[in-house]
Amino acid sequence: MHDIHMSVAVVTRNRPTSLERTLQSLRAQDRQPWEVIVSDDSDDNQIEHVKRITDTFSCQYLRGPRRGLYSNRNHVALACRGTHIRTMDDDHEFPPRHFEYCLRAAAEDPASIWIIGEYLPTQQPMTAPPECPGQLHPRGFSVRPADPNDCWAIADGATIYPRTVFDQGARLAEGFRFGAAYLEFGSRLHWLGYRIRQIAGTFVIHHYEALNRSFSDAESDISSRFFAMLCHSFIYQPTLHNKFLSTLQIGRESLVYPGLAIPAIRAALNEYRRQLQFCATKGKQESDRLPATAESEN
Repeated sequence: MHDIHMSVAVVTRNRPTSLERTLQSLRAQDRQPWEVIVSDDSDDNQIEHVKRITDTFSCQYLRGPRRGLYSNRNHVALACRGTHIRTMDDDHEFPPRHFEYCLRAAAEDPASIWIIGEYLPTQQPMTAPPECPGQLHPRGFSVRPADPNDCWAIADGATIYPRTVFDQGARLAEGFRFGAAYLEFGSRLHWLGYRIRQIAGTFVIHHYEALNRSFSDAESDISSRFFAMLCHSFIYQPTLHNKFLSTLQIGRESLVYPGLAIPAIRAALNEYRRQLQFCATKGKQESDRLPATAESEN
């Protein structure tokens, strides 16, 4: 068995009651994480309340960068010291033995990225495994993977990463405060060679409230999807079929939502160029590791 130190990286913003439910559920688990860090993006008038909750459940409090969800995820992941980082949202609950399954999966295959499916509180009965989290489609939405044991899906708030993912420079795209950027991250990690697998024995209970999201902005939603499409179809899986579908979808939405689509395309292209530069750097690093050819040695 591998020596696994599991850090839990919780992100929260202006939802102290929901956060308290999440931490209470986590601390009720038989097996406990090595550390729990709560990164708080809340407004100033919420900070002391969140700090009290964090202290009550013996978690480390970290002030968030307040630049959006993905910036906060990167921020707390980089503060974690464990061998593995389990992302967590402030609107999750957990069934019995949930964390035991997380630790067992990481010990079984410590180099893989593990994703966890979810149920809504109204879904009964809850039987593991739930549907696998979705992976990015070239048209910008998520679809169920054909193989949950080898895919490019990411459960935004319920994924276990080996900390080497972040040590080697991978980050969620911070150009968007929320939206489909996590789907791009899954496609990029797959391109980088990580195996992404679903934990089959457990799930999270997601207390999703459409009217109580941390952020809600139509332009950010569209631009993050455009960005994910461009990266997936023109960098990570650049088939003619994918390029056609992504281009068609962007063109269609530009006609339907011209006022939103034009600035969204600009924002998507700016972030796309940053990822293109990152990927070119990673490609050069890989080529530098290859042995020199006989010709280059002479």
